[in-house]
Amino acid sequence: MYAVEVRDHVMIAHSLPGELFGPAQGLHGATYVVDAAFFRTELGPERVVVDIGRATDTLKAALKPLAYANLDETLPGELTTTEFLCKHIWDVLAAAARQGDLGPGSEDLSLIRVKLNESHAARAWYEAAP
Repeated sequence: MYAVEVRDHVMIAHSLPGELFGPAQGLHGATYVVDAAFFRTELGPERVVVDIGRATDTLKAALKPLAYANLDETLPGELTTTEFLCKHIWDVLAAAARQGDLGPGSEDLSLIRVKLNESHAARAWYEAAP
């Protein structure tokens, strides 16, 4: 399996209502380091998984609506856990891949993984075929 991974970060604010979330129930900020990995079983004639520049730009565009936003307002009614945000970003990247926006062959990806690193000790991810 071949893979290319790009990285960015995003700063957000949100609250997570519910006893499960303890002190995170109140409005708080988070800075996520975001890794997006793209996988193919075989390389095409260009010998790349995706165009790294396009993948970087697409990840940046996926994060832009979330950056410095209060997600309680940006995504009203959603429980914006780290896991939820992984899938939310994955949806944008998968749509771009299906449209060929990540360069030649991106419509042939086997898997996309989006990982949000909350800290050096905690992270979550979502992965699936696009």
